[in-house]
Order: sequence, then C-alpha cells, then structure tokens
Amino acid sequence: MKKNNKTYLLLALVLGIWGIIGFKVIKVANPAPRSVNDMGTDGIFVPKQLKKRDTFSIVANYRDPFLGLVHAPKKTRKTVPKKVKEQASEKIITYTGFITDKASNQKVFFVTIDGQQQMMGLNDIFKEVKLLGGTKDKIKVRYNGSTLNITLKQ
Repeated sequence: MKKNNKTYLLLALVLGIWGIIGFKVIKVANPAPRSVNDMGTDGIFVPKQLKKRDTFSIVANYRDPFLGLVHAPKKTRKTVPKKVKEQASEKIITYTGFITDKASNQKVFFVTIDGQQQMMGLNDIFKEVKLLGGTKDKIKVRYNGSTLNITLKQ
C-alpha cells in the first residue's frame, strides 16, 4: 500500500501545479478592469519652462599626430556678381537678321543703328559700333568700350 500512497501524493502535487499554471493563464487572458483614480486635478496643464542650451563649437587647430602638420582653417572667398551692362543709351542698336554669302561662305548681319539699317560683316565698324560676332539668334557688338549682346528682333 505504500506504493499507492506515493502515487496519490504525486498525483495531487501534479494537479496542484497544473492548477496554478491554468489559473495564471486564465488571469492573463481575462484581466480585471482597472479602477480610475481621480487625483483631484483641475485639468489645467502647465508646461515646464525650458532653459536655453549652451552652444559650443570644437576648434580643431591642433597638430596632426601622424603627419606632424598644423592645419590652417580654410578661407572662404566671397564672389561678387558681375554687373551686366545695359545697352548704351546714346545709340539705339537692334539686330534684324542675317544672310550668308554662298560664294565666300561669309555671314552678313543686318544691324540697325539709330534708325539706319546697315549690312555688317565680322569686325566691321559703323558709327563707332564694331560687330564682334553673331549667330542666327544674337550678335555681339562693342560700343564705348563695353560689349553688348543684342538678340534678334522679329
């Protein structure tokens, strides 16, 4: 009968352990509703005042341990935009078109200066206006020491 007592005792112990495990699983699956505690606040939120952070910068002007050199800070260059010169107010210069001479393969440009239309080739001068170059869309002329780009007028 001693053997049966040990079996019953072990069976009770196993059922107790499985009961505890089952109870914990059921407790996790069906939690009890939480109670809401009122702390007596009026519902007014007052944020904390934030302090300004101290800023700092690291200056790395020390000797390079491998090369033995001291690096100088790079200087930044300020670029000044170039001013675009407007057409000279003394003379009115317009570009009206061009043709090409098939025999000599030379371009002839039609340039109107102060109301007078003139046929000009490259490096021709008329009324102190020198034609430097051009394409079918624009020409480049020099007048009073300034270079002007003049677009085609339709």
